[in-house]
Amino acid sequence: MVRVTSTDRRAALRAGAGLVAGGAFAGACSASGSASGPSSGASPGPPSPPPPPPPAPASAAASAGPRPAPAPRAFPGQPAQISHGPRDRPRVALTFHGQGEPALAEALLGEAERHGARVTVLAVGTWLDAHPALARRILDGGHDLGNHTHRHLDINAMSETEARGEIEECALRLKRLTGSVGTWFRPSRTALASPLVARLARAAGYPHVLSYDVDSLDFTSPGAAAVTANVMREVRDGSVVSLHFGYADTLAALPAVLDELARRGLRAVTTTELIG
Repeated sequence: MVRVTSTDRRAALRAGAGLVAGGAFAGACSASGSASGPSSGASPGPPSPPPPPPPAPASAAASAGPRPAPAPRAFPGQPAQISHGPRDRPRVALTFHGQGEPALAEALLGEAERHGARVTVLAVGTWLDAHPALARRILDGGHDLGNHTHRHLDINAMSETEARGEIEECALRLKRLTGSVGTWFRPSRTALASPLVARLARAAGYPHVLSYDVDSLDFTSPGAAAVTANVMREVRDGSVVSLHFGYADTLAALPAVLDELARRGLRAVTTTELIG
């Protein structure tokens, strides 16, 4: 048997420590070599950065962008103030005063779209200030979007400066939100614009003033059945119907109005489609 002395034991411990340190150093070099490739006589330089990934392809919807906002059009042969469309085509335009709770507006638009109908929204400027996303929502649904003055005051009773401001302030908001001043102008608190207001609307870029020949009277909150009756009693080929966002009776009446229009063979289209 070989006798192990304390001196031999200390030497063995020193040798084992050296092997552990050497193994750790070799492992570190090995890791470095795997990152930068095999070592050569010269010291390796910094690792090359990986090539950038190719750009992700844009989706068709993203590349298409938002639906362009239509501009106003002149319709030869039509009067300066239009109250209805051609009487020889089975089409009608449901036009909405754009104001009130956005949830009701969203619900009305959704109901129209479920029936395959397209409508015209004449927006109030202060409403657009409060709910700017609704401008794009209306256009993206395939509907017309127009100008119904900035504050919805009695525009025919205003001075020229005040009336011009009401038209132009709303037009500026539409332009900023959609790229267009809107397809139509409707005066506020009146069915027909005064000659002064009609002239100011033309100067702001609207060739025609949009009136109507059927008044639903929904703003009086008469109940859904009365709103439906008011519309269906007067509507015919080419009619332009006045309705409002912001009234629960209007939302409740809309399915029955659309069903009855369809039963009579009348299609609800935008005012641009009706007149064009």
